[in-house]
Amino acid sequence: MAITSARTAALYDRVRRFIPPVEWPIFADDIDAILDLKRQRNAVVLAHNYQTPEIFHCVADIVGDSLALARKAMTVEADVIVLAGVHFMAETAKLLNPGKTVLIPDTAAGCSLAESITPEDVRRLRQCHPGVPVVTYVNTSAAVKAESDICCTSGNAKAVVEALGVPRVIMLPDEYLARNIAAETDVEIITWQGHCEVHELFAPADIRQLREDHPGVTVLAHPECPPDVVAEADFAGSTAAMSDYVARQKPSRVVLMTECSMSDNVAVDHPEIEFIRPCNLCPHMKRVTLANIRAALEQNRHEVTIAPEVAGRARLAVERMLAI
Repeated sequence: MAITSARTAALYDRVRRFIPPVEWPIFADDIDAILDLKRQRNAVVLAHNYQTPEIFHCVADIVGDSLALARKAMTVEADVIVLAGVHFMAETAKLLNPGKTVLIPDTAAGCSLAESITPEDVRRLRQCHPGVPVVTYVNTSAAVKAESDICCTSGNAKAVVEALGVPRVIMLPDEYLARNIAAETDVEIITWQGHCEVHELFAPADIRQLREDHPGVTVLAHPECPPDVVAEADFAGSTAAMSDYVARQKPSRVVLMTECSMSDNVAVDHPEIEFIRPCNLCPHMKRVTLANIRAALEQNRHEVTIAPEVAGRARLAVERMLAI
């Protein structure tokens, strides 16, 4: 079947350790269709690191963490962008590419962090802390970004906070990311009580158990994890930083304390490394499938739009981040 086609055979070779042969023909049909549709519509697929391997390695043109996707979205030479990720990422792609059509495969692909704060919350924080700049994590809606001074990601948060040259900042919405950054800088950080529903599940006891069960394991944690988890880890960083660490250090056995598809995607390029998987799935990321990426391209479905009065201010906050 499609598994033997020239176009899909090489793709299957990349992911065969994660997708059983019996399942591949179902995926291959959608992959073939998506590859054709991308060519017909001059479209690209941007996929976050938490997407499943058949999306990440087989149909995505650009992959990475939220910072990488934000940067690369600005240089995309395409008429259509399909964002294989969650809604705030699609909004960010639209902010940086206002003249392009941006599609999201499933409008219900949200984010607990983005939903933890509203524009009204930001305005109230400004009233409570006059003159203190607001640094907003990209895991937020465009409307919240529009109320902010500058955005950040988990990969550049410390650089953004320190680049402002002020003694205090408001950093929202992720409390744990803010507290982890506060431990690395002399800048005072005012936090908000937003949490990632995946990363907040990890606990220090999990790491201690992993070390007991898998002697010599190297533990990498995402900074959205609670600070006591980060303290127990060997390294903490964004998904891009974790991937780079694995490629550079090549630990014989490693565990990534983050969304579990990340391990599958990194493991594709490192078959010699043993990946231990404490699998916490993001239910929002998993709403994106090959089938609804295909449907988005076939039907121009779920186009992302942002009100002009919001887009201009939100774009400025993102562009300030990218300039650092």
